[in-house]
Amino acid sequence: MARAAVLCVSLVLCLALASGADAAKKKVGFYELKNKKGDFSIKVTNWGAALVSVIVPDSKGNLGDVVLGYDTVAEYVEKGSVSGAVVGRVANRIANGRFVIDGKTYRLNKDGSTVLHGGHRGFHKVIWTVKEHVPGGDSPYVTLYYHSFNGEQGFPGDLDVYVTYELSSPYDLRIRMNATALNRATPVNLASHAYWNLAGAGSGDVLRHVIQLFASRYTPVNQSTMIPTGEIAPVSGTPYDLRSPTPLGSRIKLVSGAGMAGFDINYAVDGAGKGFRRVALVRDPASGRKMEVWADQPGVQLYTSNWLNNEKGKGGKVYVQYGALCLETQGYPDAVNHPNFPSVILRPGQVYKHNMLVRCDIALLRQRKRKAASGIAGFDSYVWA
Repeated sequence: MARAAVLCVSLVLCLALASGADAAKKKVGFYELKNKKGDFSIKVTNWGAALVSVIVPDSKGNLGDVVLGYDTVAEYVEKGSVSGAVVGRVANRIANGRFVIDGKTYRLNKDGSTVLHGGHRGFHKVIWTVKEHVPGGDSPYVTLYYHSFNGEQGFPGDLDVYVTYELSSPYDLRIRMNATALNRATPVNLASHAYWNLAGAGSGDVLRHVIQLFASRYTPVNQSTMIPTGEIAPVSGTPYDLRSPTPLGSRIKLVSGAGMAGFDINYAVDGAGKGFRRVALVRDPASGRKMEVWADQPGVQLYTSNWLNNEKGKGGKVYVQYGALCLETQGYPDAVNHPNFPSVILRPGQVYKHNMLVRCDIALLRQRKRKAASGIAGFDSYVWA
C-alpha cells in the first residue's frame, strides 16, 4: 500500500511538472482504436504519445499483442520509458549536447556527454492533448498535440507538434508526425520508439525473427559515445548487411553498441529524397506474422533491445534481453553537427512531416540451401514467398 501511495503521489507530481499548472485539468489515459472486424486494434496513451499495444492475428488466426509496454500510465512515468513513445524534439543522440544554427551556439540539458531523445524531459515525458479520437469505423484514429516552448531542454523556438495514429484495412497502422516551427530555426527529428516482438510481447527474444533492410549504407559510430563518425559507409562486407532476409540471431554477436552485443545503428535508407518507400521487412517464423515498414525519412535506427533486463511489462510478462526490435525511421543521428548529413533544421513557418506505415500481415518464408551472399560463414539465406 505504501508503494502504491508513493507511485500515486509521484504520478501527480510528474504530471504537474510535465505540463505546467494546467496539468491537473488534462486527462491522462489510454485510447483504443479497433477495426470493424475486431481482429486488429491498438492502444495509445497521451503520456508521451506512446503506442501501448498492437493486437493482430497470427497465421492460425490467434490474436496477440506484438508491442512491448506497460499496464498503467504510472508505470510509464515511474520508469521514464521511451517504450512506444514519440521521441523528440530531436530523436537519437546529439554530441556534447550542443549545436550551432546561423552562428549561434545552443547548449542542451545533457545526460553525460550527449543528449538522447530530446533530453531529460523529452517528448516521451510530457502530457499530450487529445485533439480527436474516433475509436471505430472504416479508419479509426486518434490525434495528439503538444506545444514545445522556446528553451525547452535548451532547444530554440516554439514548436507545435501533432501525431496521428490511424488504422486502415487490412492490418495497416499509419503514424503521421507533423511539427511547425513558430518563431525560430530549430532542429526537429521525431521518431516512433515502438518495441516489436511479432511472436508476442513477452514471449522471449526476437533472435529467430528474420529481417531485411532496404539500405545499402549506414552511419558508423564511435563505440564509446555512440555518436556517428560522419562517414556514410557501405554495408557490403560487414555484419550490418541486412539487404537479404537474415535471422537476427545469426548477427547479434557480431555487432555491438556501447559495449553491449546487438544492433544499435542508423541505416541510410535507399532512395533518400524520393519520398515514401519501403524501409524493412520482418517475419517471425513461429507465428507466421510479417511486418512491413514504410516511411519518408532518410534513415532508420535498428535497435535490438540490448539493454532490456528481465523487465516486468503488460500482464505480468517479463521482457528479456533482445526481447524486441525497434525500427525508428528518422533523420540521421547528430545531423546538427554533420553538414554532410541530411539537414534536420526547421525554419520559422516551415512544417516538418514524417509519415510512417506499419503493415502487419501473414507471409511464408522459404529457406535456401546455400550460404548468404555476404560471405559470412554459417548464415542461412531466406527469400520471401
